[in-house]
Amino acid sequence: MSSTNIAAEGTPARTGIPRAVEAAVAGLGCVVCLPVLGVMALGVRASSPGPVLFRQRRVGRGGVEFTLLKFRTMRINSEAMQVTAKGDRRITRLGRWLRKLKLDELPELWNVVRGDMSLVGPRPEVPRYVDLANPLWRAVLLARPGITDPVTLRLRNEEELMAAEAGDRERFYLETLQPYKLVGYLHYLQHRSFLSDVGVILRTVLAVLVPAVASPPPLEEIREIAATAAAASSLGGSAQSS
Repeated sequence: MSSTNIAAEGTPARTGIPRAVEAAVAGLGCVVCLPVLGVMALGVRASSPGPVLFRQRRVGRGGVEFTLLKFRTMRINSEAMQVTAKGDRRITRLGRWLRKLKLDELPELWNVVRGDMSLVGPRPEVPRYVDLANPLWRAVLLARPGITDPVTLRLRNEEELMAAEAGDRERFYLETLQPYKLVGYLHYLQHRSFLSDVGVILRTVLAVLVPAVASPPPLEEIREIAATAAAASSLGGSAQSS
């Protein structure tokens, strides 16, 4: 990823799985997974007081906000900080299991059916952490966000990195992890295809079943790419203001 050519604003994203195919697959997935969804819903309800589903505003394609659906994995009234570290006390016992297996994200299939999301695409961010003045963000938001993507697959140690950060975790996320993600998203968008999207889905299933197959990036690599992203954002902002 270090050789990524950072896309300019307005660069069209290459197409992956057609929208009609995604909607059909997601709809079928909702039906097939219905018994599992029901069992997990009962488990979430029994694990702690509060709603079964977690609803949160996220930023989608073109900067348009939508409501993301997930199974609730945290205790209610636990959103003071919108980044999560490993061992976060806000997460319920069942929630840790759901997050580890990515089962909490199954309700996002409905977001795909609705057209808010794709099966594969950059992960949607909360509005608070999206900077529309940043040319990297503007390029990423040309595409519909997704349930999974190559960056998320590789950065499976994100919560461990957050937990190891002794300083301001929110600042660490915004200045180090998020820029790394943005560069990775752009690399993906520049090279995506139908087959690559299918490959990401298969690798996601494999990573859930056999977590050891995913090799996370070292922090040094993340910081190096984040510095590149910061420089590109600064140049883009200067060009826009001139």
